[in-house]
Amino acid sequence: MDGYVIGPARRIVTEVAVGVKRGSDELLSGSVLSSPNSNMSSMVVTANGNDSKKFKGEDKMDGAPSRVLHIRKLPGEVTETEVIALGLPFGKVTNILMLKGKNQAFLELATEEAAITMVNYYSAVTPHLRNQPIYIQYSNHKELKTDNTLNQRAQAVLQAVTAVQTANTPLSGTTVSESAVTPAQSPVLRIIIDNMYYPVTLDVLHQIFSKFGAVLKIITFTKNNQFQALLQYGDPVNAQQAKLALDGQNIYNACCTLRIDFSKLVNLNVKYNNDKSRDYTRPDLPSGDGQPALDPAIAAAFAKETSLLGLPVAAVPGALSPLAIPNAAAAAAAAAAGRVGMPGVSAGGNTVLLVSNLNEEMVTPQSLFTLFGVYGDVQRVKILYNKKDSALIQMADGNQSQLAMNHLNGQKMYGKIIRVTLSKHQTVQLPREGLDDQGLTKDFGNSPLHRFKKPGSKNFQNIFPPSATLHLSNIPPSVAEEDLRTLFANTGGTVKAFKFFQDHKMALLQMATVEEAIQALIDLHNYNLGENHHLRVSFSKSTI
Repeated sequence: MDGYVIGPARRIVTEVAVGVKRGSDELLSGSVLSSPNSNMSSMVVTANGNDSKKFKGEDKMDGAPSRVLHIRKLPGEVTETEVIALGLPFGKVTNILMLKGKNQAFLELATEEAAITMVNYYSAVTPHLRNQPIYIQYSNHKELKTDNTLNQRAQAVLQAVTAVQTANTPLSGTTVSESAVTPAQSPVLRIIIDNMYYPVTLDVLHQIFSKFGAVLKIITFTKNNQFQALLQYGDPVNAQQAKLALDGQNIYNACCTLRIDFSKLVNLNVKYNNDKSRDYTRPDLPSGDGQPALDPAIAAAFAKETSLLGLPVAAVPGALSPLAIPNAAAAAAAAAAGRVGMPGVSAGGNTVLLVSNLNEEMVTPQSLFTLFGVYGDVQRVKILYNKKDSALIQMADGNQSQLAMNHLNGQKMYGKIIRVTLSKHQTVQLPREGLDDQGLTKDFGNSPLHRFKKPGSKNFQNIFPPSATLHLSNIPPSVAEEDLRTLFANTGGTVKAFKFFQDHKMALLQMATVEEAIQALIDLHNYNLGENHHLRVSFSKSTI
């Protein structure tokens, strides 16, 4: 195991400190510790995160070895990965329990011999984690039993670390208890991605999910306006581990949330290897009609990025949080796949869009700013002087322009189906000073109406395709349902349904068609309802 060898003439990657003083183990957060000498061995500790209780059993065996180690004085932000990494040089780590509120952890090794070697080694080495001394001692308890429903996160991290530590060999599942894995489950997962602010590629999915075992096949598709995928492992145990660790996690900060279930299928039939589907066991498959084959240069770049993940875990603190890979590596994989330009990754990503087939009698820079602003922060808009049915729109970054193009190309605006493509221009030029361009060019760079200026804003999580149902927010208490129905009917459409949220500050309103909803959003987003309340309008994935 590179980087993890031990012995007098060898070096160890992680520096830690040890205190040999023995104290009573402290517990919280839904666990059971069993001790042969304690009449409290089956006590279950409450799981509300606030209570803490001490084991005051008969254990007074100062210095008696145990394969369970009690680690104290941990830095507050330390991760499961870093704690597990302490034990990996000495043998297999079989369980972990983090006591976040107490800055403590319990680590269980496979054998007592491994634990003795670990304590002896760290007694001789000045110990630090994140530049802070920590203390390791034998626990009074001989076995660490954790409630799998309350300790799923730690168990999943343990699985992932083991996978990386053993050079990405598929996991056998031996370190997961029987209750955590149901062998009868399908090896195929169905994956839905919510809040897809950034495009997610087949290669990104492969990189994330291969941390839990060999991924054999992936098929991606769009259903109900949502990006979905079917992913097949060689072993159902790997599928179970991946679901446990990744369900509900975000691929990128505050967006692209994974929703994972087992598929009813047990085998995927992949016909083509391209950017929509891949059979990793059949590199000889054709790319399919009209589908680009995987470019060898892209494949090489992707292989280079995935090699990032071969680093020793201890050398990459927190590398398995939250998705078993660093976010930068996932972004790099997306960039290598030639699909998107992620922040901090050098990849092509044009920020300027060309919008054509506009209704030149009706369209204005402001209306384009409002509609395209649903999918990103519009910086500048220029309606072309000699071709007023076309416009250039500059977004804040390449991801936003990609998102706007994906969602708005082919939609109806002012009665005409608009076409949205990436422009060859890098920026939208403002007119020279003193030159009157009839208000066709507008700079929105300092607009207070940008939805995505604030990092981590909830707006990142509520980006949906144009829909007949609109989400309204910032409604003052004095405005009633009838007022809003009348207001939206005045945009030229029919209000089919309306529903206030419980607090009456938000509501859902359904127009007769998507085109009517687009028109209503353009006309009424930021509409002044009085009492210093400006109405906020966005598309909703819900129906009434």
